[in-house]
Amino acid sequence: MSVTTSATQSEQPGRIMAGETAEQPAVLRRVLDRGAPRIREVADRIANSKPRFVLLTARGTSDNAALYAKYLIEVRLGLPCGLASMSTTTAYGAKPDLTDVLVVTVSQSGGSPDLVASTRAAHEAGAITLAVTNNPDSPLAAVSEAHIDILAGPEKAPATKTYTASLLALYLLVEGLIHGDGAPATALPDLAERLLARQPEIRQLASRYRFAERMVITSRGYGYPTAKEAALKLMETSYIPALAYSGADLLHGPLAMVDNISPVIAVVPDGKGGEALQPVLDRLRGRGADLAVVGPKAQVEQASAGFVMPTDGVPEELQPILEVIPFQLLAYEMAIARGQDPDAPRALAKVTETH
Repeated sequence: MSVTTSATQSEQPGRIMAGETAEQPAVLRRVLDRGAPRIREVADRIANSKPRFVLLTARGTSDNAALYAKYLIEVRLGLPCGLASMSTTTAYGAKPDLTDVLVVTVSQSGGSPDLVASTRAAHEAGAITLAVTNNPDSPLAAVSEAHIDILAGPEKAPATKTYTASLLALYLLVEGLIHGDGAPATALPDLAERLLARQPEIRQLASRYRFAERMVITSRGYGYPTAKEAALKLMETSYIPALAYSGADLLHGPLAMVDNISPVIAVVPDGKGGEALQPVLDRLRGRGADLAVVGPKAQVEQASAGFVMPTDGVPEELQPILEVIPFQLLAYEMAIARGQDPDAPRALAKVTETH
């Protein structure tokens, strides 16, 4: 049964997540067709301000989207970029000098009080503030100088379409800042449809991990945000302790917990990130790890299991928009296999209220 078909069965657990996952090709097309001109305008305004560095602010899934933007900004723009510690301003009252700093706040709802407060404080400290949300009428959009609407439509289940829409919007923003045309992104909707049609492969992979007590997900470079988002999705839908590590960090201690029982999934980008991950893959194989790979065919063939990604002709910086989709399907399928309803995960808050 495909995601699209399952969405039509109103009594089936996970039907909302299934339907929202299936919407992603249409959402990506909407961002490219309707959102891109507005994103270009915002990018032009920011470029004229000549920010000296960038700070990114987010929570949860949006924090993983922000991490993706961090790689884009540092690699493509050559600007220093960091992930903000919001409590320094909201809890401790710090007043940093943010003159000529671009502060980008990523939030699906745009309603989290701490994000609104930290953005307001950043503006008062001299920052150029930009909100990237799924709600143009949100409090966050109201307190920001500029806003990008990711155009994903209402989302009720754990984030799927808002995540990939955020990644694409952030990619187009950075493309605008370097005066690129974003043309490589036009292939994404069709490729996303092809990935969704391969759900039976993911269902088979889910059966392999149905009784897993914990999982490790690793990657490097542009794949690292995908590893973190994959772990988050598995934890919030299937309640599996899933640990995400940069490949470099995995070798500095956590590798000791890897054995032939606890599965490891490696996100292997087709590019420099995958090359940097190779020593980690070699070490994992040397330890006899139960290793699955999401990545190029050659890497999957050397692993115990995996999922081949359609990376030919897709720039490495765009691959995260595609490579997260198999993990969204995996989270859905594993939740169903374990008797859970991914539409109603325990303790999931779409709007966080930390301070």
